[in-house]
Amino acid sequence: MRRTGVADLPLHGGRAPRWLFERMVRLARALSLVILEEFGRREFLRRLSDPFWFQALGCLLGFDWHSSGLTTTVCGALKEALRPLSLEVGVFVCGGKARASLRTPEEILSAAERAGLPEDFRDFVDLSRLTAKVDNTALQDGYQLYHHVFIFTVEGDWTVIQQGLNEASGFARRYHWFSGGLSDLVEAPHSGIVAARKEAEVLDLTARKSRAVREGLCALLREPPEKLLREMERLPRLGLPSRHSLTERDLHPRGLEKVLLKAYEKPPRDFRELLLLKGMGPRSLRALTLTAELLYNVRASREDPARYAFAHGGKDGHPFPVDRRTYEDTVAFLEETLRRARLGERERLSALKRLASLK
Repeated sequence: MRRTGVADLPLHGGRAPRWLFERMVRLARALSLVILEEFGRREFLRRLSDPFWFQALGCLLGFDWHSSGLTTTVCGALKEALRPLSLEVGVFVCGGKARASLRTPEEILSAAERAGLPEDFRDFVDLSRLTAKVDNTALQDGYQLYHHVFIFTVEGDWTVIQQGLNEASGFARRYHWFSGGLSDLVEAPHSGIVAARKEAEVLDLTARKSRAVREGLCALLREPPEKLLREMERLPRLGLPSRHSLTERDLHPRGLEKVLLKAYEKPPRDFRELLLLKGMGPRSLRALTLTAELLYNVRASREDPARYAFAHGGKDGHPFPVDRRTYEDTVAFLEETLRRARLGERERLSALKRLASLK
């Protein structure tokens, strides 16, 4: 299981007009059904987990090519498009932006129940929480998550698309995950992170360089809470290198007491369980990381893991306004192509394949 990529996007105001969003839903439905018909559910999720393919999908649907709203609007259109067909196609879209993201667990359980899926699918709730914890807490790059979508199939494949906000820079960062592959969920879970900008202050506990720190954190939480709190209260008075940038604002040992007590009663077996501890947020983990670095003489990675085509126009008029007639023609063509394919007439699908092979 791996994070497949990251995209940085500037924040833009405004909303997709109703006339455009309704067309986005229709086109998203037609495109999804063609991909599902031709390539299957796993390939559909794999494509959604590719940040470049997802960005191109947003352009095809007519949204701003580099807007933060592309993520939330495209995911919203996909959810709306597949909701009435989820049982038929075996693909379920859960979660969304802000409050909708908080409903992800109940939507996952509801979808699994409606589809009659086995109890194993309840584990998707923990997977959903863990991917959010990794990108919001284990990787502290300055982006606070506000959007989380968990998409899964009846076979058990899943993908996550989530986005965080950096108010200081005016940028949003999108994170993609896909269940394909055998990588560790908490160590280098990405195959490649591509972004438009690097952040200067980052704590990356998912890096391979941070493995000793992750192990140290688990060992740390086996210590009696009172001993650990005493050590942490000493930290602001220690003469540490400037890279730590320690201030009273960074460390609140007494505020950690509850989570430390929970951890001591049932110590986490690994970093994955540590992340899922109730109350283990970014600041708590940062304070514990600084403590572990000093006690065990290890160091966490502080390098940002990021490295540095319109068809119908965009809603903001760039590079040109949405051409409604062309948009309608595209939707109608795909819907008719899909209808004919289901009747055994696959000439149009074959023609699309030949077109895609042209250089």
